[in-house]
Amino acid sequence: MGTLDGKVVLITGTGGGLGRVAALAFAREGARVVGADLQIDANDETVDLVRRAGGEMTGLAPVDLTDPEQVRQLVEDAVAAYGGLDVVYNNAAALRFGPMPGFSVEDWRATIIGELDIPFYVSKFAWPHLVRRGGGVIVNAASMAGMIAGEVPPMVAHAAANAGIIGMTRQLALEGAPDGIRVVAVSPGPILTPASERDLGDNQAARDAITGKTMVRRFARPEEVAELVVFLASDRAAYITGANYPVDGGATAW
Repeated sequence: MGTLDGKVVLITGTGGGLGRVAALAFAREGARVVGADLQIDANDETVDLVRRAGGEMTGLAPVDLTDPEQVRQLVEDAVAAYGGLDVVYNNAAALRFGPMPGFSVEDWRATIIGELDIPFYVSKFAWPHLVRRGGGVIVNAASMAGMIAGEVPPMVAHAAANAGIIGMTRQLALEGAPDGIRVVAVSPGPILTPASERDLGDNQAARDAITGKTMVRRFARPEEVAELVVFLASDRAAYITGANYPVDGGATAW
């Protein structure tokens, strides 16, 4: 028996990386997963992996999560897929890095939209459905960048957006409590995903600079973050709300 048997979970960004690992972990615990992504083939691959592992998942793609109307439709389709909605994992993000003052206004706006607007839109449209179920859980993917500054890569917009996610999490937890809605944030440090591997390539100096801030001197594996997300979404975490959980190898502790 899984810790999330019968729960309907909407996960954004399930085309790969942490979103794919989370879909597998939620399904393993008995959740019925609805996964959304911009990439059709990658999302379909995740659905296939979940089903071959014995889980239940519906994929919805392509969805541009920066478009509020597409997000509204996504939530409606997710609710229709399994008759309701119990958990939202706001995993998807789109961001850009760069130093001041060369960081353009376009890059700034794209990052704020891609990291802060997306979880707001999804939470906004999911909210009434969670209320209708008598409560639920929203888990927001933030970052240690929302708590500390970072030299590599330079991240002014990323830092600002994730500080905003952490603040929004606290406020939504306060507003959701009367309706039985819990809201928590998970703030990873550097994670090895296909995207980060692609971006870093063979730049060992950049890899060392990034992991050098962690106490454990390595990148996280996606599973090390996803397992916490699954726990926080379960009834075992029923007394946890309004909190932000760093999963950062100790980076924010010094």
